[in-house]
Amino acid sequence: MRRLSTLFLSMAMPLMMLAQGWPANYRGVMLQGFFWDSFVDTQWTNLENEADEIAEYFDLVWVPQSGNCNTSYNVMGYAPVYWWDQNCTFGTEAQLRSMINKYKQKGVGVIADVVINHRGSVGVGGSWVDFPAETYKGVTYQLGLADICKNDDGGNTAKNYPVTGANDTGEDWGGMRDLDHTSKNVQDNVIAYLKFLKNDLGYTGFRYDMTKGYAAKFTALYNSAVGAEYSVGEYWDGNVTALKTWLNNAKTDNVIQSATFDFTTRYSVRDACNGNNWSKLANRGLAGDKAYRRYAVTFIENHDTQYRSADSPNDPIKNYIQAGNAFILCMPGTPCVFLPHWKSCKNEIKQLISMRKLAGITNQSGYAERSTAANLYAAEVTGEKGKLIVACGGGSYSPSADYALAITGNNYKVYAAKSLEAPWASVPSGEFEKAFNVTLTALSSDAGAKLVYTTNGTEPTAQSTAVSSGTAISIKESCTLKVGLLSCGIVKNVITRNYKIEAFVPHTATVYVKDPGWSQIYFYAWANDASNTQLNGGWPGKVVTDTKVIDGVKWYYKSFDIKSKDYSFNIIFDKGSSNDQTVDIGPINEDKYYELSATKTNGKYTVTDVTSKITAGIDGPTAEDLGNVPVRIYSINGQMLRSLPKGSSAIEALKDMPKGIYIINGRKIVN
Repeated sequence: MRRLSTLFLSMAMPLMMLAQGWPANYRGVMLQGFFWDSFVDTQWTNLENEADEIAEYFDLVWVPQSGNCNTSYNVMGYAPVYWWDQNCTFGTEAQLRSMINKYKQKGVGVIADVVINHRGSVGVGGSWVDFPAETYKGVTYQLGLADICKNDDGGNTAKNYPVTGANDTGEDWGGMRDLDHTSKNVQDNVIAYLKFLKNDLGYTGFRYDMTKGYAAKFTALYNSAVGAEYSVGEYWDGNVTALKTWLNNAKTDNVIQSATFDFTTRYSVRDACNGNNWSKLANRGLAGDKAYRRYAVTFIENHDTQYRSADSPNDPIKNYIQAGNAFILCMPGTPCVFLPHWKSCKNEIKQLISMRKLAGITNQSGYAERSTAANLYAAEVTGEKGKLIVACGGGSYSPSADYALAITGNNYKVYAAKSLEAPWASVPSGEFEKAFNVTLTALSSDAGAKLVYTTNGTEPTAQSTAVSSGTAISIKESCTLKVGLLSCGIVKNVITRNYKIEAFVPHTATVYVKDPGWSQIYFYAWANDASNTQLNGGWPGKVVTDTKVIDGVKWYYKSFDIKSKDYSFNIIFDKGSSNDQTVDIGPINEDKYYELSATKTNGKYTVTDVTSKITAGIDGPTAEDLGNVPVRIYSINGQMLRSLPKGSSAIEALKDMPKGIYIINGRKIVN
């Protein structure tokens, strides 16, 4: 595994020596794998399905608090109740373990969201201060009245319940019961919980929520006890001095035990992007300080700052999102990319991460500012492999002849040092709807260097097709492009790009749900667009009565139009307003079959995607002809889609058709 190897550098070293909060000279990039109300995108099964693509670029994935919140309104996990019960609205514990393991196999660590400033009560049959008793490996863990801060909720809790904990060591929050971290029982519970997350579930590290709520020394205590190599605290303060103070207080044996989010840099990027004043980028926070940048996790947006609605506009980046990401991805600190930005600017972010890794930029890299004007900020960053220059703003910038333009976007450019001695391709791996051009650049001090390439996945040699730096080649069909730098007769530093070209064909996606035995079933559906367009009426949707019997089993179904390549929708099955419902399901853009669980988790029924089981055993397309009769292709619902001449094959019949099940001349065939 390429990123977690520091855990194994010396098995003879004590664990305390390794646990220093965040690795030195770390090259990794983190993805925040959720946003507010991302109950669909952040389902453990969805994150696992995206692991192949995410793992190619990111080294850490931060996910929401994964414990059972004992309520249908999960609040994204920030209302924790159970610590050892890991069944939540994002999925079951088994699905969580599977997702974590999938990323681990690919060398990517999953970061747990740890919410220990406060905790919720059991609720059902209990009071405001009743915490659950949980047994793990034969030991029962329980918090009580002595573990609640005596001045919790401004003293209101003590007016109603005999809480006997010490005063809060941080900021008070009245939303739930603040835990007294001076209590040995609290400390024992937290340490056992963190060991469970790390050693049993397999989390790589921790993101501590609301660290202003308790003294920094407790974060150090917990990380030291558990041996946390990756830890980042949410100390929400734009004052860089306050961030440094928190880090200095989070020490064990005079060694800092955690990183923290660099809110100062975040606010500087926000001001630069929203005001189109790029001189603001010179006001760097922790990442701008050589003594602290190792512990700076930089970001430009998260679930708390993003725009949610007219009632919760919050504090988002409104302009030049790509330029803001370019800045943090090229500069020191450990960048954390926001999931909506990854989804909306994927190709640009892929290129920026690839360039960061090509130059070997780390969290402790040095940099020199080359321009700090209102219309242009430029910095030259020195990585372990070479240098790059990031320029943000509309002003012009002309680097020396030692640099070549590698990436350009809306109000930003990235120049790469020619001394990197590497090839560069202008388009990252991905899926495309039509042919496109890729510009190949030779980053080399050798003015006569060429690029050699193949498009069939074979390694390029000196005899392969050669082009000059700056040549654009056409990609007309799916292929594996490999490009090498040819200098002095030697091919070196080959890069690979996997391109899939598939024309989009408008189609329908039919959603089936196995008969749950309800008196009636509603389908509530909404599109994954800017307006969350409702597709089957407002909540709770409309009653669905269409059914189909497949292999003796009754299924309810409804079809939805898929209008473009990136279009998808989500769905909830329910019994009606203020009644039982499933979790949010999706994103969907093809035929799907679902089966409801028998019991609820966090107040909602979970579902299992059984599409592969239903389609198993159904014929796949073959090159054999379908008989000496005209070939007609129908949807599973009986709609004729196309007709072909006699003697056509199933492969010909399904050419360019989207994935799904079809009826072809009476045969059920899955494409």
